Amino acid sequence: MQHQIDLTPLGLATGAVIAVSRAGHRQIAEQGAATAETPFRIASLTKPLTAIATVLAAEAAGVDLETPVVDLGASSSVADPGLTVSHLLAQTSGLAPVVTGEAVAALGDGEDALGKAARLVLGAGQVRRPGDRWEYYNGNYFVAGALLASLSGDRYESALDDLLLRPWGLTRTTFAVPEDLIPGSECGRTLPVTGYPRGRRPSGGLCATASDLLTVGERLLARPRLLEVLRTVRTRREDPMRYGFGWAIGRSGQMYLNGRLPGYRAAWLIVPDHDLVVAGLAAGSEALPALARILSEQQASLTGDEIADDIDAFAA
Repeated sequence: MQHQIDLTPLGLATGAVIAVSRAGHRQIAEQGAATAETPFRIASLTKPLTAIATVLAAEAAGVDLETPVVDLGASSSVADPGLTVSHLLAQTSGLAPVVTGEAVAALGDGEDALGKAARLVLGAGQVRRPGDRWEYYNGNYFVAGALLASLSGDRYESALDDLLLRPWGLTRTTFAVPEDLIPGSECGRTLPVTGYPRGRRPSGGLCATASDLLTVGERLLARPRLLEVLRTVRTRREDPMRYGFGWAIGRSGQMYLNGRLPGYRAAWLIVPDHDLVVAGLAAGSEALPALARILSEQQASLTGDEIADDIDAFAA
């Protein structure tokens, strides 16, 4: 059964795509120059992919996710003894959120850029005990990416490729800027294509297509044990958000997040109990409220929930 995908909220956005998978049956709505195979910058939608690969790497290495970070590699030698892999992926690390994107970019793009970024984050110390409070911080994923590299014995990028991108058939998901990357826009102005600092890659550096994002969701739905690890709520009742590993968790078990970079907006939704995956990508900095509304509409008849504001407000 085909469900309507109303792109009206997107207005005159020059390039946008909404891709929906219901029990594996795909439906695509496209606007402007974008298709389901057009690569966009997906910003923080990178984090769930880092989380998935880290869980897989830990499993392969026989490492429990509650293992202290300090036991897992040179980059983590200054970590708080109570800080675990789980705390990083769940954004409950308690690390001081002081390391900026600019500071990480200044580390350059050498082979050790990510290791340096992780040491910078851990060296800033704690503002609270691990597990005490949820706080969104890209630095958690700089460290998680360095741990993924350590667990796999390879570079972060290679580990992600070997554990996830190639085995799952994500052929258009890459850190290299694709030649056919749709250019981002802001206030009607096309922005120049730029690189993304290597030390920040685990938190937001990927380019991907809507088709590949559907594939990730479909693969997760087919792997219930892995899905359960990711969607288990790791936060406390008093925290501002219910959060698993890389995903916010809605009141009916929805998994969602958004991504934001200059010229691009992205949103991703999985509703496991209804075999629903929705990805929205737009080449426009003003498009997030519209993407959130469209994604919410796709799940509303299944869950009875209105989650557009939640998707829009997610702290990417």
